[in-house]
Amino acid sequence: MASTSVSRTVSASPARVWQLIGGFGSLPDWLPYISDSDLVEGGRVRRLKNPDDDVIIERLVEFNDVERHYSYTILEAPFPVVGYLSTLRVHGVSGAPDSAEVQWSGRFTPEGKATDGEVIALFTEIYRDGLEALHNTIG
Repeated sequence: MASTSVSRTVSASPARVWQLIGGFGSLPDWLPYISDSDLVEGGRVRRLKNPDDDVIIERLVEFNDVERHYSYTILEAPFPVVGYLSTLRVHGVSGAPDSAEVQWSGRFTPEGKATDGEVIALFTEIYRDGLEALHNTIG
């Protein structure tokens, strides 16, 4: 099993950041790579589309509004992995009430000819680019 984690500090309170990213269907609000998010099954499953019209279907497996994090699995995607579990988390920054640390992490098993290094690089880039987009959205 492979894993990666990326963190980014943004200039907004944890509550403000969570308000923007804490909804399971909110990815299009801050992540330009995702153009569409439709929630089904009572909001527990999201069907995403990227600019290439690839469909990504993910299931929410844990949500904690108080601690500001949620975890999800991939049910269907064009990624060469199985057993994908990811968590998006917002932390406060000690001594900086108008700053938040956002952490996006995942673990997964490469599938087919993909190597650990290749899938780690893929998701590290996705998470890094996503948190950079969040930073830009919050401005």
